[in-house]
Amino acid sequence: MIAAAGARLVRLLPPETAHTVTIRMLSRGLGVPAQAPELPVSTRVVMSRSGLRLCSPVGLAAGFDKNCEVPAAMARFGFGFVECGTVTPRAQEGNPRPRLFRLTEDRAVINRMGFNNEGLEPFAARLASFSRPVPIGANVGANKDSEDRIADYVTGIEAVAPYADYITINISSPNTPGLRGLQDRASLTALLARCGAADRQGKPVFLKVAPDLDEEAVADICSVLGADGSWLSGLIISNTTLARPASLRSEEKSEAGGLSGAPLFHPSTEVLRQFARRLEGGFDLIGAGGIASGRDAYVKVRAGASAVQLYSMLVYEGPGLAARIAWELSRCLAEDGFSALGEAVGKDL
Repeated sequence: MIAAAGARLVRLLPPETAHTVTIRMLSRGLGVPAQAPELPVSTRVVMSRSGLRLCSPVGLAAGFDKNCEVPAAMARFGFGFVECGTVTPRAQEGNPRPRLFRLTEDRAVINRMGFNNEGLEPFAARLASFSRPVPIGANVGANKDSEDRIADYVTGIEAVAPYADYITINISSPNTPGLRGLQDRASLTALLARCGAADRQGKPVFLKVAPDLDEEAVADICSVLGADGSWLSGLIISNTTLARPASLRSEEKSEAGGLSGAPLFHPSTEVLRQFARRLEGGFDLIGAGGIASGRDAYVKVRAGASAVQLYSMLVYEGPGLAARIAWELSRCLAEDGFSALGEAVGKDL
């Protein structure tokens, strides 16, 4: 996420090294625009349940800035909101390297990072220090060796709540063994009960779910949300997938981990659509997965999303992607006669 020439040079490095170099450069202000780009008025949105006011519905997904080092810098590239993390109560190294792979032929990424991060204390300290050019979210997770993972989420929520504009509970990473089990009906009920009792400082909270859910699993989650999740603001749909489409061509396609990027677009959109149909506007939905253009974002909006997030496609599209998507999205809205993004949300349901 540096100037275009620098971005091309960074892509010559191994993926995780390139990411580390990028974060270090951004933290020093290298390649960061002097000011954020102008963004279209028609794509501004106030999310109805969470109350988040977004100058653009295009956000940066968790995973890029795990330790909350450069959220203000990323806002300068035209993101309407920035989500940092995933952060766990205690620092952890994550899975052995190599654990991040570019699937260039497929415009995709596979990662098995495993929640590598510096822990809550430095994360919260940095989060407290930033001004708020755009809303900054904190994505919280559980340590791999935790004996009580739900307790880790409660700890994370209470640590970041004083400083975050919103909080995301990440129960959908495929790279921490057993974590996705928290999406099961009984486990999710227990999670929502205990996290709902946490001191959230009145901040909106989102639940991030996996794309690898069948209709029965979606129905179960929606049922639990209706019974025990009234305090939640919404869902982020979705995380990376364990699926490996037959169309993948890259040599790294068989690497273990979560697949993101272009191949995730259609399956994640279908799961988004299923949630939107069942929840009927009762929760704010953020669509994520394979978004590389304003048209992609528009498909997510018409499928029920009030905002979108991206990360992997920055590898292939470069640092100007967020602003470009916002302008392309505004043209899509105008072509269909919408004067504001909210008018298009869920129109294809």
